[in-house]
Amino acid sequence: MPSFTRFLPDETASIRLGEDLALALRPGDVVALHGDLGAGKSTLARAIIRAIAANPELEVPSPTFTLVQSYTLRIPVHHFDLYRLSGPEELEELGLSDALADGIVLVEWPERAPGAFLTAIKVKLSEQGEGRQLEIEAPAIAAERIAHSFDIRGFLEQAGYPDAQRTYLLGDASIRAYETIATGGKRLILMDAPERRDEPIVQDSLPYSKIARLAQSVTAFVGVANALRAAGFSTPQIYAQDLKAGLLLTEHLGDEPFLGSGGTPIPERYLAAATLLAELHEQSWPKRFPVAEGTDYVPPPYDRAALAIETELLLDWYLPYVKERAASEEEKEEFRQLWSGLFGRLEAAERNLVLRDYHSPNIIWRGERMGRDRLGLIDVQDAVWGPGAYDVASLALDARVTISEELERSVVEAYCSARRSPGFDRRSFEEAYAITAAQRNTKLLGIFVRLCQRDGKPVYLRHLPRIRAYLNRALAHPALADLAAFYRLQGFLDGDTE
Repeated sequence: MPSFTRFLPDETASIRLGEDLALALRPGDVVALHGDLGAGKSTLARAIIRAIAANPELEVPSPTFTLVQSYTLRIPVHHFDLYRLSGPEELEELGLSDALADGIVLVEWPERAPGAFLTAIKVKLSEQGEGRQLEIEAPAIAAERIAHSFDIRGFLEQAGYPDAQRTYLLGDASIRAYETIATGGKRLILMDAPERRDEPIVQDSLPYSKIARLAQSVTAFVGVANALRAAGFSTPQIYAQDLKAGLLLTEHLGDEPFLGSGGTPIPERYLAAATLLAELHEQSWPKRFPVAEGTDYVPPPYDRAALAIETELLLDWYLPYVKERAASEEEKEEFRQLWSGLFGRLEAAERNLVLRDYHSPNIIWRGERMGRDRLGLIDVQDAVWGPGAYDVASLALDARVTISEELERSVVEAYCSARRSPGFDRRSFEEAYAITAAQRNTKLLGIFVRLCQRDGKPVYLRHLPRIRAYLNRALAHPALADLAAFYRLQGFLDGDTE
């Protein structure tokens, strides 16, 4: 098995290593802690548990007498101490199988149950002078995660933050993950987004992400964030970057969410975001965005191929989920023809820089600031050149929160009122808004089912009634009459709506 060796000169180093291991662990992992009395097994186990809890003060008692102590955390953790185990058969009485099914298992004195932890991540601690020598052996998949976490620690050290405290922040609906980095009295954000590789081919010898024009690496984020910030918009300043590894260390824009308590929309903030979007669409943008010395990023076009493959997620994922059948060839052909005609109409719409996910999860409210600085934009890597109405629809029909029809129209009106360009055509915009709103919500029905069924994230299914309601609103525009009739005939909109 792959192995790692580390020297831990003091308890602080053990705590930092516990953070690194905690961020590499996943449900089903077993960490077998070997070492003599006083070798530091409990110290390391405590550091791992506190790191997963994101609470350095969490009380973590030794399970020496209870044999097992469980913690209901972001990932459940079960801490076993087998020193007093009477025999291997007692493990099942302690609930080992159940613990493995839903969380992470840390085991001190695993040698008391010979043969029970052959595939575990093996951690051996031994005294070496005033410190501890640590050796890790892990199965290949776990070893890859551990190595990557250690690489992140090395990245932070090279950036000048050797004592940084790492805390899991979130993993989003993509391949990206984020950490909060506390160091020297300030907080930063670490973005961990490895370059996309080895994706299945779906069409024209290309994977879905390339056809849909999704960012392939952090180069996209750096380029777009730099360009927006240079134009006076609040995107995170980038303090350190390793483009090859997919690691960025960025500014922390704040903690105040865009939504109110209980996840309710605050109209003032939505109107401010609409006005900011209008300012962004009034901007004259270069075609190439700077990333590093000798490296630029060119946002791709949001073309027919990208728009079409996104809509077809409805046929690929949503339809089989709600109707328990695949789409027929006739349905597919009519669906594509209807959308092809609508994409043709979009080609006449105003083109802008489209951020693509301009909605509440990706906007930080900074109410103490003024002007453009009140709104922090944190998800910009998938920006494309396309119909600017798309981002208005993304905001006004926020996928994560129920927006009333009244607020939706207020957002649209705020955007249109803030547009100053003499070339802005309100009637053309309204049509493009309806088409892009229908396209986006068609796509989201498929994406949310895919996130459940393929990626094991059932929480996204709770949004389906809202998305169906939004889609019904968009389909009311006369330009979408034929598509609306087709959707209703096929039962694509069946189900409860909000």
